[in-house]
Amino acid sequence: MAQFFITRPVFAWVLAIVVMLFGAFSMLRLPIEQYPDIAPTRVDVIATYPGASAEVTENSVTSVVEDAMTGLDGLLFMNATSSATGRATISLTFDDSIDRDMAQIQVQNRVARVEAALPEVVRQRGVQVRRTGDSSLLVGALVSRDGRYSSVELGDLAAQLVEDSVQRVEGVGGIDVFTPGYAMRVWLDPVRMAEFQITAQDVTSAIAEQNSTVSVGSLGGQPVVPGQQLTVPLSAQTQMTGVDQFAHILLRVEADGSEVVLSDVAEVEIGQESYGSTSFMNGMNAAGFSVTLATGANAVETARRVRELLSTIEPALPDGVEVAYPYDTSPFIEQSIGTVYKTLIEAVILVFLVILIFLQSWRATIIPVIAIPVVLLGTFGVLLTLGYSINTLTMFAMVLAIGLLVDDAIVVVENVERVMAEEHIGPVEATRKSMTEISSALVGIVMVLSAVFLPMAFMSGSTGVIYRQFSVTIITAMVLSLGVALILTPAMCAVLLRPHKPGGGNMFSRLFNRNFDRLTNGYGRMTWSVMRVPFLVLMVLLGISGGAFRMFQELPSSFVPQEDQGVLMIILNLAEGSTSAQTQAISNEVQDWLLEENSEAVDSVMTALGFAFGGNAGQNRALLYVKLKPFDERPGISAAMIQAEGQKRFAGHRAGNIIFMQPPAIQGLGSGAGISYYMIDQAGNGQAALEAAAQEIARQAEATGQITGFRGHEPSQRPALKLEIDQRKARAMGLTVSDVNNMLSVIFSGREVNDFQLGAELRPVVVQGAAEWRMQPGEIEMWHARNRAGEMVPFSSFINQVWTENSPSLNRFGGTRAISINASPTPGVSTGEAMATIERLVAELPGGYGVGWIGLSYQEKEAGNQAPMLFALSALVVFLCLAALYESWSVPFSVLLAAPVGILGALVAAWWFGQSNDVYFKVGLLTTIGLASRNAILIVEFAESLRKEGMALREAALKAATLRLRPILMTSLAFALGVLPLAIATGAGAASQHAIGIGVLGGMVFTTVIAIFMVPALYVLVMRVTRRG
Repeated sequence: MAQFFITRPVFAWVLAIVVMLFGAFSMLRLPIEQYPDIAPTRVDVIATYPGASAEVTENSVTSVVEDAMTGLDGLLFMNATSSATGRATISLTFDDSIDRDMAQIQVQNRVARVEAALPEVVRQRGVQVRRTGDSSLLVGALVSRDGRYSSVELGDLAAQLVEDSVQRVEGVGGIDVFTPGYAMRVWLDPVRMAEFQITAQDVTSAIAEQNSTVSVGSLGGQPVVPGQQLTVPLSAQTQMTGVDQFAHILLRVEADGSEVVLSDVAEVEIGQESYGSTSFMNGMNAAGFSVTLATGANAVETARRVRELLSTIEPALPDGVEVAYPYDTSPFIEQSIGTVYKTLIEAVILVFLVILIFLQSWRATIIPVIAIPVVLLGTFGVLLTLGYSINTLTMFAMVLAIGLLVDDAIVVVENVERVMAEEHIGPVEATRKSMTEISSALVGIVMVLSAVFLPMAFMSGSTGVIYRQFSVTIITAMVLSLGVALILTPAMCAVLLRPHKPGGGNMFSRLFNRNFDRLTNGYGRMTWSVMRVPFLVLMVLLGISGGAFRMFQELPSSFVPQEDQGVLMIILNLAEGSTSAQTQAISNEVQDWLLEENSEAVDSVMTALGFAFGGNAGQNRALLYVKLKPFDERPGISAAMIQAEGQKRFAGHRAGNIIFMQPPAIQGLGSGAGISYYMIDQAGNGQAALEAAAQEIARQAEATGQITGFRGHEPSQRPALKLEIDQRKARAMGLTVSDVNNMLSVIFSGREVNDFQLGAELRPVVVQGAAEWRMQPGEIEMWHARNRAGEMVPFSSFINQVWTENSPSLNRFGGTRAISINASPTPGVSTGEAMATIERLVAELPGGYGVGWIGLSYQEKEAGNQAPMLFALSALVVFLCLAALYESWSVPFSVLLAAPVGILGALVAAWWFGQSNDVYFKVGLLTTIGLASRNAILIVEFAESLRKEGMALREAALKAATLRLRPILMTSLAFALGVLPLAIATGAGAASQHAIGIGVLGGMVFTTVIAIFMVPALYVLVMRVTRRG
């Protein structure tokens, strides 16, 4: 191939230009995101049972749905939460073997089968089945800057203008509005109801009957009588629109014509839909809303669509109300991708300088540099064809590829220059001879580097998605670089290169070459000495391999690095029984600390009272979303620093737990950073014993100093008043238990009867007992039921009050009682170490308890399980490729024996700079194996050629090593400086760049400094042993 294009440079250029044009077009069309679609498919089933306790919700709703989900295709795990607000959430997580839409359809079909078995009120409210993730994509808020609008007014605006519109945006999984809007509230008075002999059921029935639109047809409708001249639609009744109309709803008309209307037994007003939650931003009234991403959606594009939608809504808002974004991770994503672009440009510049220093000619330098845009743009074209995106992973692969893709071109140019200098021939003849010598080495290098990354493409799960991004990108770049080296580079060498005059060049060139010749001679002498003691080299290699194995085991593990995304979340879990006012006071304390003592770093704080992750809402709960200032406005202050300082400042707070946390490293994998798991009651010990065990694990884990910030392990039992209905008495008094239960639900929980027209919107009508008649246990006795004889019977005559305990929420994992727990490793401790500590402590605990990992923790566990197979497969595929290339079983050993040196270098660098054994580091290790093998191939392949020409084994190895030293050092230095920007990166996404850059740089240094002395000796040793065999 090369011989053909040496005399056809125009043809070669045409091919290169076509590739670049296709790549440039593709780059403009590629979507941009932080990560590809990594999170596994999650489908949530959500149902609401108004007025039900957590226990009733679990028994009546959650368990019914759970039982129906057994045997679903591709189901990884199932977890469920039943809350005291009557909300049941069953989350099903699927592996990547099943299509996302098919997973949702499966779940919908199973829900449809059991829907008839759910309570009627649950069916009336509807059961939602939606595909979503754990974490918020962004949190927005309508904020009243001048205080003219209350939170409920803002909440109503959010319900009117924001909620449904955002829910329809492509990529949105769901939206939760923190502040409720308006509703028609009917507050029942038990004294007046008893006086007029009216029950709660009478009220709800009258409202349902009289607040409705009834279409009764039309006058003049078909068929008509001859000559009909009129057609008029008829309506007998329409929905009510105001308080006055509701106040005059008829409850009863007496025989004398007197009436009992709604206002006689209740107060009617327009109030809030619910009073359990509200939100503030920097102390100002606000209506916050959280937007979650649908699994499989692009976070950057979805956030952009949401912001664009809200920008069109903003002009319709009243004066003084504006849209704010107290929590939004998409700017971080855009900045991190921009940082990697910057790193890519820096890598290109550094590689260019290295090539120029070594080749000392603009003509020679331009040839390998031109390979960079051809290969990079061509890679973009392949990525678009395969449906990939521009993301952190593909861009990291591009940066790694910078140093690799110029290798082939450098080897070609350097060899052509050497042949011209040594044999005094022209560039065309030198190029022909050079390509004859090195074509097989070029193919071998690309085969080895591609083989290293090939097994990554076949890994499964979320880890497999990450590996595939690297694998496909780097293999594509390698194959394209080989094509450039065999097509364009020879053609350019024949046209651009010129023979060197003896002693030519500037002073720098002469000085550099003179010193490099000395270095080469010294290297040759030392290599000869090393080759004389091959078994000592083998012993050293065994020591290096053992040390690398031990360090790999000891290096702390994690999934991916935790980045500073410019936002924090704070969870408030106050003592059970705390009121909303008490919770707000504590949230104000935290907010003031953030805005006053951390004003140089904190931009805004939004508080959502009454909310918590996992549906555990209540008056004692709150979420705070903290937006930090841009990186350049808070130099030296990271999110992790504020998190650690805040955790220390509010540790052991008198009011309860205050937990500072960062968002998850990967969108959709968990609600926050750290570790996430379920502690499972495998032996059926009961809720109380399970909670005690979880508290003990938390206590022991915090005592190790490795884990802090436990949440979810707190005692969930709280005082509760159980109303025991004496069924015998009730029946004897002419009452039915179902009627009594319905009345209790209406009075103490509230019943949404139907809707009314408020402006252009429909708002709910809610009937509930007046607040002053449901504050104390004794007030229950004031309520009455009407029996079949029309007599009013007080509740106290057939209801007994018993003090007990219940839970604000109950969790299940895989259909078994469990507790959902989250925690954070202390600074300097990896998530892998924290997970190992939890597993050890749970295993030591008597009683039959287990651990079920979820979110990022689950993926980390899976990644660790796949790593040994990945490394083994990569080594095997490389070995087989080399064996096929050289038609030898011994030569591959000579090449692969250099790999442990590079692996040790990567491990030492990671350990020295405090890095973890995460997915990025594993990619770096595989890259190091490929680089070490590449350097070995340059020596071994040349030595094999010399040996076949009749040269003695040791002399062939020495000559090959000294002749290939220059390209080895040039390509190694080019690669090292290419990844240097990753290792020293700052700003958005720096942690991920360090994770991959530091390990690769360390491996490259060890491979270049140490392995080049060992490879010739190992080659000689292997060939002698196999020859004897």
